[in-house]
Amino acid sequence: MIEETILITGATSGIGLSTAKILAKPGRKLIITGRRKELLQSIKKELVENGAEVYMAQFDVRNKIEVESFFEQLPVDFQQIRVLINNAGLAAGLDFIQNGDTDDWDQMIDTNIKGLLYMTRSAIKFLEKAEGAQIVNVGSIAGREVYPKGNVYCATKHAVDALTRAIRIDLHEKGIRVSSVNPGLVETEFSLVRFKGDNEKANAVYQGLEPLVGDDIAETIRYIIESPYRISIADLTIFASAQASSRDVIRK
Repeated sequence: MIEETILITGATSGIGLSTAKILAKPGRKLIITGRRKELLQSIKKELVENGAEVYMAQFDVRNKIEVESFFEQLPVDFQQIRVLINNAGLAAGLDFIQNGDTDDWDQMIDTNIKGLLYMTRSAIKFLEKAEGAQIVNVGSIAGREVYPKGNVYCATKHAVDALTRAIRIDLHEKGIRVSSVNPGLVETEFSLVRFKGDNEKANAVYQGLEPLVGDDIAETIRYIIESPYRISIADLTIFASAQASSRDVIRK
């Protein structure tokens, strides 16, 4: 049985959590990271019960020193990283540009762009030693389109799209495949975080339609990383059937 290690950021909820659960199986090692230690501990226990070997690390991808320290302290048994899944990301606030909260802007830029860069830069020295190495960046339809009040969030996800394409070129000669998955409406904690705990606003985003769920995106990620090496999936955009673009949604 081939042993491989997969590193997932933002594994405590949403797409990251679904991906960790779907990828957990005997003969596979998972590294799960996030900011909430108790959740990581609980998730680790569940993944181990599914047969995976699991290493958890609590840190914030926005903090370059914490990211570098994480990689420096990786146990030898978990250094054979074949896949990096850059899932950590968020939207904070939904305001016209003139009303935007600059703290929200900093949080999105630091997490969605700089966090991805810090993780990728540090992970490459491990990935380049692995056979069939891959990076999967979780983007968004907001990285392909823009919508009212989405200004800075859309800009960060456009950056993820540009970085994915640029990193793919930079790492091509190393044999590292680089992919992106760009979901539309997925019902996770995403909207609850965006609206800072306002359940009514968060629930309204998905009202009257059947959105995607975290498992839908996780299954897509599994397909990408379990495909034969001859296949390099550059990017995938995934909508719920009720959605045709970031703004065109059918509600009942």
